[in-house]
Amino acid sequence: MGRLRPGTGVLRRKPIELVDETPGEESVQLTKVLGLWQLTAIGVGGIIGAGIFTLAGTVANRTAGPAVVVSFLIAGIASAAAAFSYAEFAGLVPKAGSAYTYGYVALGELPGWFIGWDLLLEYTAIVSVVAIGISGYLSFLLGDVGLHLPAWMLGAPGTGEGHRVDLFAAALCLLIAYLLTLGIKNAARFETVVVVVKVAVVLLVVIVGFFHVDAANYTPFFPYGVGGAVTGAATVFFAVFGYDAMSTAAEESKDAARHMPRAIIYSLGIAMVLYVLACLVLTGMQHYTQIDPRSGFSSAFLSAGLRRLADVIAAGAIIGILTVMFTFMLGVTRVWFAMSRDGLLPRWFARTHPTRHVPTRVTWLVGAGSAVIAGLVPIGEAAELTNIGILLAFVVVCVAVIVLRYRRPDLPRTFRCPGMPVVPALGALFSLWLITYLHWETWARFVVWFLIGLVVYFGYSYRHSTLAGPAEAGRP
Repeated sequence: MGRLRPGTGVLRRKPIELVDETPGEESVQLTKVLGLWQLTAIGVGGIIGAGIFTLAGTVANRTAGPAVVVSFLIAGIASAAAAFSYAEFAGLVPKAGSAYTYGYVALGELPGWFIGWDLLLEYTAIVSVVAIGISGYLSFLLGDVGLHLPAWMLGAPGTGEGHRVDLFAAALCLLIAYLLTLGIKNAARFETVVVVVKVAVVLLVVIVGFFHVDAANYTPFFPYGVGGAVTGAATVFFAVFGYDAMSTAAEESKDAARHMPRAIIYSLGIAMVLYVLACLVLTGMQHYTQIDPRSGFSSAFLSAGLRRLADVIAAGAIIGILTVMFTFMLGVTRVWFAMSRDGLLPRWFARTHPTRHVPTRVTWLVGAGSAVIAGLVPIGEAAELTNIGILLAFVVVCVAVIVLRYRRPDLPRTFRCPGMPVVPALGALFSLWLITYLHWETWARFVVWFLIGLVVYFGYSYRHSTLAGPAEAGRP
């Protein structure tokens, strides 16, 4: 096979041999401080969140019954197909940007640009949605202990009587931004501690819940048929990614070529084991028809007379979901940083802090943007901004790994996606299938953001790209 040609025009590709060459200015450099287990913790923090504390109960009650465990297994297998593709690229191109960088190298500048452009909005929206969810838990717990706050600060306009702003949600976004500006080493240390607490809570749920399982609750196992379990897989699929956002931190890994592929596989594997065990306990403790879709585990433990443990689980859910905000805000800032360093967005955004070596400018901008969305937009509308971009990123990465494997088989790979090309093709097809489940409002948002991106790309990015030749750079 021949070498991958650099291409021309909007399909010009960043030569993979030059990807590891970063600009000489120290002001646009990131620090390599993350080890294998810190990366794994960031991945686990992004994957385990609302999925285990909310979605499991919702899908069990309304869609799959006890077969919710099958839903998670199907979603996990489909996610693994994409994870293997990410792992191969992470070892091959250990730079910031994840799917954006991978698409840029294998498919060209414009495909890479649009994945990066869409992830800027998607990841920011996920941070906002998660913040709103945590805010709801906090408001409930404060009310439960008799502390009643003014209505104006408890939700976005239109979400309740007297609501003006969701102050908790906005403050959480700014808090995560602040943690990320402290430096990746300190921020990752915080994330690791919180992830350990989260995993401990899940293990507590599994161990204690195991002694209250009634096998009769597993019958019927497929109350909604096998189709219900498959439909449930489409819903819970959004609970089994997060490693994609973690992979944006590759450039801050001590040995990304070796550690990043392993961290991706480890984080998904750990999360899937915990998901399966937790689902078995949940549907074994309480009949699926009686599970509270909003707080499944808390209601299950209440039904078993374990009120104090139910409160611990609620608190654990808040802590656990907080790590999702961290992982995805880390992701969006690194994608923005990478695009700016490549000249596709103003290089001003790629400047890093002189001593902490993190992109503080984009971090505060993302923190402020997500705070505005979280504070002023109802959770339903904010949620419509998510999902499609991440699924398209999965498609691009799965296709790109096939293209690069066959066009550049000579490249040194620390991890090779198994079952080539079947496994990545299945990952792409499953992601495309899930896209068909998205509401038309999501598609409308995507089209609008896509058109804005076209204007930005042809108005600025094409001419300012580091790959632009003299002819392109001179055009108005």
